[in-house]
Amino acid sequence: MNRLRELRKARGYTQIKMQMLTGIDQSDYSKIESGKRYYTFEQCVKIAIALDTSMDYLAGLTYEIKPYPRADTVVKQ
Repeated sequence: MNRLRELRKARGYTQIKMQMLTGIDQSDYSKIESGKRYYTFEQCVKIAIALDTSMDYLAGLTYEIKPYPRADTVVKQ
């Protein structure tokens, strides 16, 4: 979850800003960041979009922060 926190801070976002961007309650987001709670698939999608990264990066499967090209059907929230 360090990647999540580091990327959020690199973007200059607070946890409150992440709440506004993702719809995930700030206290739940804080638990996700600290590893006390896992995010759902849907939450991971929203977080990846908000932080302009890929779900693979959040999962630690790649070192590439830049997201893949997005499909036109993905709705930014």
